[in-house]
Amino acid sequence: MDRQQNLLLIDGMALLFRSFYATAVTGQYMINSNGTPTNAVQGLMKHLLTAVNAVKPTHAAVCWDMGSKTFRNELFVDYKSNREAPPVEMLPQFDLAKEVVSGFQLPNIGLAGYEADDCIGTIAKSVDPATKVTILTGDKDLLQLLDDHIEVLILQKGFGNYQWYTKDGFFDEKGITPRQFIDVKALMGDSSDGYPGVKGIGEKTALKLIQEHSSIEGVLENLDKLTPGQRKKIESDLEMLHLSRRLAEIHCEVPIDFEHGLAEWSKVPQNCIEIVNQFELRSLGRYLVQNHGLEAYIG
Repeated sequence: MDRQQNLLLIDGMALLFRSFYATAVTGQYMINSNGTPTNAVQGLMKHLLTAVNAVKPTHAAVCWDMGSKTFRNELFVDYKSNREAPPVEMLPQFDLAKEVVSGFQLPNIGLAGYEADDCIGTIAKSVDPATKVTILTGDKDLLQLLDDHIEVLILQKGFGNYQWYTKDGFFDEKGITPRQFIDVKALMGDSSDGYPGVKGIGEKTALKLIQEHSSIEGVLENLDKLTPGQRKKIESDLEMLHLSRRLAEIHCEVPIDFEHGLAEWSKVPQNCIEIVNQFELRSLGRYLVQNHGLEAYIG
């Protein structure tokens, strides 16, 4: 009997930043003889390969943000404007990460004007529903993509530790559907992405309102049933509420051609050792020796 197709989609930017800060806090930038820091790239690949061992996918791809500006900045000029510029040690690792991913015979997918989330959503929602899709990320925004054939792994501290979400599990925990999570985000806003939602409405209130009224439209149709304070806050921020919803929703119709860009995965390719040695990725090399039996590593 043929094995079910299982596509692993990796949020490259989320894993890269998480890996950078995990070691940068102690100054471990893992600088190679060319003077290039490699800590973020090595952490990214170890997270990726650990997930491969856990998920055992038939196919895999890595999705990226392509530039700092997207269509959301055209909707709201302050979108993500509160984020500091990446540290100087991070800058050369963006391109290096893609080069190393390619060296492991995995595709890099991204399109200027869109976020990695949008590319992940487009692919996950476009593949045959008979294909199981597993999304690896550190970003809970991607939980809105959960579906009968789509699961999401949220990285926890360390390697191989995940909050493993399914559509039914999400509903059991939150009391809302993944699609309704978009409306919760619209009400509460997102400080990390820099959009405010409705001022004074926090996560607990937002969740309760959507549980009770199903959607933003349902909330607006029942304003007379809200507390005077809730009603005043929402009526004062209607324009931002609707805008925040557009910012919160992952765009699942990105014009990318990914059909031939989803690599079949069976095992770590032997020739990846060449790029590991080229960039002196010693920590990653040790991981490959211990977990994938690639004894040719000579770092």
